[in-house]
Amino acid sequence: MKRLFYLIPVLILALQSCKKDKTEFTITGKITNAAGKMVYLEELKVNSTVPLDSVKIDSEGKFEFSGKTAFPQFYLLKLNQNNFITLCLDSAEHAVVVGDYANLSTDYAVLGSTNSELVRTLNYRLQSTTHKLDSIRSLISLQANHSDYAVRKRNWQLESAKIIKDQMDSSILFVQKHPFSMASILALYQKFDENDYVIQDLQTMKMAASALNSIYPKSEHVRALYENTLTLMQKEKNIALSKALQTVAVNSPDITLPDPYGQPHSLSALRGKYVLVQFWSALDRNSRIMNEALVDLNGKFRSRGLEIFQVSVDKNKNLWVNAISKDKMSWINVGDMKGSNQAVVSYNIQSVPSNYLLDREGKIVGKNLTAPELNKKLTQILK
Repeated sequence: MKRLFYLIPVLILALQSCKKDKTEFTITGKITNAAGKMVYLEELKVNSTVPLDSVKIDSEGKFEFSGKTAFPQFYLLKLNQNNFITLCLDSAEHAVVVGDYANLSTDYAVLGSTNSELVRTLNYRLQSTTHKLDSIRSLISLQANHSDYAVRKRNWQLESAKIIKDQMDSSILFVQKHPFSMASILALYQKFDENDYVIQDLQTMKMAASALNSIYPKSEHVRALYENTLTLMQKEKNIALSKALQTVAVNSPDITLPDPYGQPHSLSALRGKYVLVQFWSALDRNSRIMNEALVDLNGKFRSRGLEIFQVSVDKNKNLWVNAISKDKMSWINVGDMKGSNQAVVSYNIQSVPSNYLLDREGKIVGKNLTAPELNKKLTQILK
């Protein structure tokens, strides 16, 4: 596709923009075939857009906006819902946009704003990749009846995989080259489709989040990126821990917490018995329902070698103690009344009630078992 570069008008517009107040940014431009049409400026928030201004394009295709910002912000320059471009403007920048009304979103030029130029580069690169992938998908669909379709399909799939990898490598390299640019946020959130992000490398995300947070800590987009990165880091840690617990851990993490009388109890002291490690809360209805089942299981299997080691995530001792009494729990019940966070993290507890069933060596042999599942499993192993 032929790109639009109108050098003389752009230079004239750029010279005009230099006369503006240095404390504000401006967006000037020329859009051909758009005389009398409306153009809109919106601020792009993390989860929404906010309309800022609108102007009518003059008979020569020219328009102008101005605004103020303390740090780089994302903006949408829109002709309509399906025809718009993304700009990233800092204070005192004078961006000049040139394009045509029919295809502004896919064919435009921007000068005077470094971040906006980088955004354009990112979007054009992904548009090219998406077009290639769409073409291959069409070939796969249209040639399904060809005699050597299986071979062709395999080759196209390999070609698609290479195109995807090239795009991912290109986007990662972009962030590595521009970690302090707000455009890197766009790179990190670009997608091939609704489900698949282009960049799936947490290290690259961590680098950009740290760099941008150091210079733009008040930016809504930077804060969101930073918090999202922290969340993903925790999830990665939890996944690794969960896999370790379920596959390679012969000995489960130890827990040492006090009972209602302040007496400490250690999970490791119960080695040699089957142990149900049950996490619960006196305030949680499902936990209390599960307690009724645990009373029955304790009565049935305690004499056969089962111990229940219950960990409270509560922060109110009176509620905890009253629940133990009311639910008639006669097994080990511990909690620090601060949420028992170390035990919760060690066992990757995401909600209560949750449990782990440990064998005599402390190896995990069951996780989050319901009362019927526990009864069935314990009946099999504690004969």
